[in-house]
Amino acid sequence: MIQWLLSALVGAATGVLSGFGVGGGTLLLVYMTAFAGLDQHLAQGINLVYFLPAGLLALPSHVRNGYLEKPILLPAIGAGLVCAALGAWAAFGMEVALLRRLFGAFLVAVGLWELLGNGKGQVRRTGPPRGHAPDPPSRRGGSAPPPSPEASGGSPVPREKRRRTDRPDG
Repeated sequence: MIQWLLSALVGAATGVLSGFGVGGGTLLLVYMTAFAGLDQHLAQGINLVYFLPAGLLALPSHVRNGYLEKPILLPAIGAGLVCAALGAWAAFGMEVALLRRLFGAFLVAVGLWELLGNGKGQVRRTGPPRGHAPDPPSRRGGSAPPPSPEASGGSPVPREKRRRTDRPDG
């Protein structure tokens, strides 16, 4: 009963992390190998099966909130598919002990990267701000033109072309 409850709790935690898109599968692998006692190869297979429905359920929310960087999507998917096939081939031939050490080293490296900072600061988003209603259909290519700058109290002249009046020569 306790094992079932612990598995359900880990499943809930990995589900939340997977919904965030930040490594629920990694937590699942750690649980399965370190706590549930599964072989690394078996845990990786289970993780791959887990990832498919978890990713598919989280994807619509990420798309709706603008969390996809479309220009890099196809190159990243292509490289990921090729490297996934190569990684699966390499992992199949590796000793479990080596595979576990490599996975542990990967976790340590990513943890240090996150703790020490990656030097990039705030990540930019491509979609509307959270909680912001998307543009109505008329603004996304419908028949109504976008409002003019004058209608919203702005100037029709771009900022860099405006004449400065706070300078004596101006």
